[in-house]
Amino acid sequence: MKKYPIGLQDFGKIRKEGFLYIDKTQSIHQLIDSGNYYFLSRPRRFGKSLLLSTIKEIFKGNKELFEGLWIYDRWNWEQKHPVIHLRFSQIAYKELGLIKAISQELDFLAEEFGVQLNEESLALKFRELIRKVAKKGRVVILIDEYDKPITDFLEDLGQVEENRSVFKSFYSVLKDADEYIRFLILTGVSRFPKLSIFSDLNNLNDITIHRKYATITGITQQELERDFKDEIAEMQQRQPDLLANLKLWYNGYAWHEEAERVYNPFSILKYMDGRDFRNYWFQTGTPTWLVNLIKQKREFDLENVHIGENALSSFNGENMAVVPVLFQTGYLTIKGFNNRLFELGYPNWEVEESLTDALLSAYRNVFPSNDSMSVTNDLGEALKNNNISQMMKALDVLLSTIPYDHWKAESESIFHIIVHLSFKHLGFDVRSEVHSSIGRCDVLVFTEQYIFALELKLNGTAQAALNQIFEKDYLRPYQLDARKKIAIGINFSSVKRGVEEYLVKEAE
Repeated sequence: MKKYPIGLQDFGKIRKEGFLYIDKTQSIHQLIDSGNYYFLSRPRRFGKSLLLSTIKEIFKGNKELFEGLWIYDRWNWEQKHPVIHLRFSQIAYKELGLIKAISQELDFLAEEFGVQLNEESLALKFRELIRKVAKKGRVVILIDEYDKPITDFLEDLGQVEENRSVFKSFYSVLKDADEYIRFLILTGVSRFPKLSIFSDLNNLNDITIHRKYATITGITQQELERDFKDEIAEMQQRQPDLLANLKLWYNGYAWHEEAERVYNPFSILKYMDGRDFRNYWFQTGTPTWLVNLIKQKREFDLENVHIGENALSSFNGENMAVVPVLFQTGYLTIKGFNNRLFELGYPNWEVEESLTDALLSAYRNVFPSNDSMSVTNDLGEALKNNNISQMMKALDVLLSTIPYDHWKAESESIFHIIVHLSFKHLGFDVRSEVHSSIGRCDVLVFTEQYIFALELKLNGTAQAALNQIFEKDYLRPYQLDARKKIAIGINFSSVKRGVEEYLVKEAE
């Protein structure tokens, strides 16, 4: 039976113990051969640590680990370099504080190399380590999860600033160390230009959005069908549409508008191990602060978002913008590029279903303990069957689940958000604030047989809402579509905290 390296990040262990390895050595060779100083941002569990572990073994000259891989007969294994490998996920900065934790790690690394460090200052100590180790050969420096001591404290801005200041000084010693460094790469989830962590290290080549390295982590379609061909052949006997479903659930990530999309490696490995379509990646660590941030900013419609490249790379702890954070953490991905703007959207069904479920629970003020699927299922069935009466009852039931002490219906926006997220969570094509020639429709929902236009009012009348749909011609752009068009005017009551009345009319 094939062994899947779920949770394994050590290239040597994977190769020695016969675990599956997706061969990325051609891209790694190109990376090493093309430059010296790199920065790479990717979401959690996307292979960053394994990438650095593989680079480490290449520079240490462990040729036997690469037998059968692309790089095996294309690398000078006699040329070896000492490797300083800093992994911030393994440093006890929460217990000891960042300065002491890094200092202890530098002492540990010095002991491994058989050198003695005398400097007390953290930056000078790091420089001393580099220079002394470089006497054995130009140094390779691999820094994994460089940002973890910052992202772990995003709800404590004082600690963020303290750790940022430590990092700024610590990394500054790399700027004038060319004669000692053969290769340097830092990886993390976030990009921090606004926090000036790397202001003194301006020679880093940021390859986060780069055509050549867009697939250096993740699994391409070719890699999926090559390295899992036996599993795919076996499962296709029972599931002929397996490849289409795998793509729907776990593919879709892109770090360049023209690059091939890749699968989430963690989710694919978990699927191959258990053979069930589930939300694997989302469940491994989606932070509560992120969901709460989205709610705080009143964001909910996260498809077809447009943003410039500079804004896409921002990560400002004091005034965090939702869209860049969602892109950097893997909840949104690049869908296209036009007029100097990136178009972003959900990468796949795993992320879309999971995040909309979390957001719906958050706006209902029951996150993270409540699953919204149980309270939206009836809503979906009613919409598919054009059973508006049942749909209104289901929507009213959904609103009734909001705890009394959390209800804040100061405007119709909360109803709008919950309606949008409810249908999005069920997998429907939902569009909010859709512009027509003379107006803007609150919500449009598309099913196989119907197009629904919903206009929402708070403490108004359903008649006024219904009239607006026809007066503003919200359904006119779809008159050539063969599907039936249904207009629904809904009035919500802030006193009853639910649906007060609704009117329905089929458009001609």
